Amino acid sequence: MRSAWLLPEHIADVLPPQARRVEELRRALLDRARGYGFELVIPPLLEHVESLLSGTGRELDLKTFKLVDQSSGRMLGVRADTTPQAARIDAHLLNREGVTRLCYCGPVLHTRPAGLAATREPLQFGAEIFGHAGLEADLEAAELALDCLLSARVGPLVIDLADARVLRGVLAGVPLDAVQLAEVVQALSEKDSAGLESLTRGVPDESRAGLRALLRLYGGDEVLAMARRTLPQRALVRTAIDQLQWLATHLRSVSADVRVGFDLSEMSGYAYYSGPRFAIYGAACSDALARGGRYDEVGAIFGRNRPAAGFSLDLKALAEVAGPSPAPAAVRAPWGEDVELRAAVRGLREAGETVLAMLPGHAPESQAFEFDRELVRVDGHWVLRALAAHPARSH
Repeated sequence: MRSAWLLPEHIADVLPPQARRVEELRRALLDRARGYGFELVIPPLLEHVESLLSGTGRELDLKTFKLVDQSSGRMLGVRADTTPQAARIDAHLLNREGVTRLCYCGPVLHTRPAGLAATREPLQFGAEIFGHAGLEADLEAAELALDCLLSARVGPLVIDLADARVLRGVLAGVPLDAVQLAEVVQALSEKDSAGLESLTRGVPDESRAGLRALLRLYGGDEVLAMARRTLPQRALVRTAIDQLQWLATHLRSVSADVRVGFDLSEMSGYAYYSGPRFAIYGAACSDALARGGRYDEVGAIFGRNRPAAGFSLDLKALAEVAGPSPAPAAVRAPWGEDVELRAAVRGLREAGETVLAMLPGHAPESQAFEFDRELVRVDGHWVLRALAAHPARSH
């Protein structure tokens, strides 16, 4: 019999030191988004499943926990991604004509972990821009994502750019069914040249040569030059390459310390994205810290197929690699019934100080705070005194 305190696999408690770091990041990133003009929304954890899976493809369907609503008999889903909910809010609750910027931060739940060490309950932070079809929105989404990660001090960043339209242009006119296309996408994502050769035996020569070329199109600026030479000369492909070049130029101008690269065979979420897309990596991270791009079809099921671009990241994963933050300063105070003592403690807390009262018979065990001062009685009055190794602070 399993112990009652054991949690399901890939589900874990977040303990005080890590929870403090997650909360610090949540506040900092929401402030960054607000600085760009994004408005906070808090969608529900449960929705009708057809709403949650709007325009997202089979990949998100497999990640979504489903259950029957005992009130209506309809199928509900526990959100695995907040973007469709943001699209629903934009389409039907706000219903604005111009540009809408929305951000959010809350838990999502996945039926399967993304990796061996991944959680099935990420804390998703994201930002979406609705209503603008131009590259300016794509650039703003990428800039905000980089700004958020740089504020978390995760070290040197690399942003890899790609575009869903490249593959669509290469395969234009090729009659592949959904299963075949999914297999081709998987082979490209895994850089599986043998598998790709087997899957494309019946594909016309020009498109087949383009698929082979995609496997080699990752790296620096030489990638775009090579793509122009080796991919089919089709308008959709040329447009995608030109726009990737534009985005790379502008990202370098505003984020000189960020390395910009390209990976034209990166196909994560291929069915979801409709244009430029990006993945951002930290120096010591094997998986992307943030992913985003353009997904203009996300609002189609809600009757307002508005242009959309944005990104999301997992705050729990980010907290694991973010730069260290010092423990917040705190005041140590004795516990007592003295009216003046209790008034002094209350006054310090109202002024924004953290004051830990030492409960009778117990020494402080918390490692989340750094005691730099203590509240002591001097000449009949309660005053703050700096502790050893800490300089005095004025109040």
